[in-house]
Amino acid sequence: MRWRLRALSVLGAGLRMPSGARGRALQDGLSGTGGTAPAPDRHRPSPGRGRGDTVRAWTELFRVSALFSVPGDALAGAAAVGRSPGRGTALAIGASLCLYEAGMALNDWADREEDAVDRPHRPIPSGRISPPAALGAAGILTAAGLALAARAGRPTLAVATGLAATVWAYDLHLKHTKAGPAAMAAARTLDLLLGATASVAAGARGGAAARGSAPVVPGAADNVAAPTLPARGALTALPAALVLGAHTYGVTAVSRHEAQGGSTAVPLAVLATTAGLGAAVLTAGRAARTRAPEPGACGLAATGPGEHRATRPHRLTPTDLLLTAFTPTDLLLTAFTGAYLRTAGPPLLHAALNPSPPLTQRAVGGGIRAMIPLQAALATRAGAPGSGLAVMALVPLARSLARKVSPT
Repeated sequence: MRWRLRALSVLGAGLRMPSGARGRALQDGLSGTGGTAPAPDRHRPSPGRGRGDTVRAWTELFRVSALFSVPGDALAGAAAVGRSPGRGTALAIGASLCLYEAGMALNDWADREEDAVDRPHRPIPSGRISPPAALGAAGILTAAGLALAARAGRPTLAVATGLAATVWAYDLHLKHTKAGPAAMAAARTLDLLLGATASVAAGARGGAAARGSAPVVPGAADNVAAPTLPARGALTALPAALVLGAHTYGVTAVSRHEAQGGSTAVPLAVLATTAGLGAAVLTAGRAARTRAPEPGACGLAATGPGEHRATRPHRLTPTDLLLTAFTPTDLLLTAFTGAYLRTAGPPLLHAALNPSPPLTQRAVGGGIRAMIPLQAALATRAGAPGSGLAVMALVPLARSLARKVSPT
């Protein structure tokens, strides 16, 4: 019995951590704090890992929690041109999702060497996804996005082509230059215009089909050539697209410091821009509805088909202004704008007070999630509160998934 106890004691001594510099190095390596021994990578594939780990790696590469910020672009674009969501809007959403994910995969492929130093846990540097697979996914998704856009018409394909070119130019070169934030802002601006163009083009096709057996009314808006309508719709949606682009510019400017931190001025400037955008959306929406004419207003009264007679313009009284300020649409617009400011503002303030990498990354994530209530506010401002509510329904899903997969 004694010899068994002695053998166990010798075995236990052999399993103890070695002393001295070698022991400290091994301890550091196992804890991931440094040393000569390499830290085990919990993300690196092993023989015991299966399909679930592969799916997890791709969801991280694509940042699926940020996907919910994409559909609102097309819905806000459709609302900006006065169209209800339809087939063209659905095609624009599909194209946007494909091009967005293509940009995510291409971004990690282009940054694989930099991520190996700053973010070794990312799918490519950790070895869970190979660089050729990520590049191939970017190419396939880009082709799929352009194919969906082509189904909505040539004008939509033209906008989608510009969007795809901007995404590839940003990921491969522009993001490391001073033009990076502007390029990303242009991509979001084009994405909203993609939804507007596709919605107008689909409406023009439907109108042309309906006019196949109907008489043409001289001077009617529906008689405008089909290629002209999408271009006019894009111009109508441009103000809303520029608001979304300005927000994206700020988020991208902050993201340039998310790995190293250290910037206080940038989060403060973006915080001021966010407050200005929220105020602009809120006041512009209320002003538009305050000036919105009722049928027969604006100095014209309908007297018959194609005929109008001049009337005295209606002057709004203080009571009218008070009543129009508290319509359900205005209440929704106020709520959505408040949600936008509440989502983007506090993380930016924290990053300005303490510009550490974790807080800077949190500010970037908040800026990405804030796009959803901003899109809802833009749709509501354009007179489509239903689309705004549909966009806001994505917020709980985005928040829930962001706890599992980081959007940055």
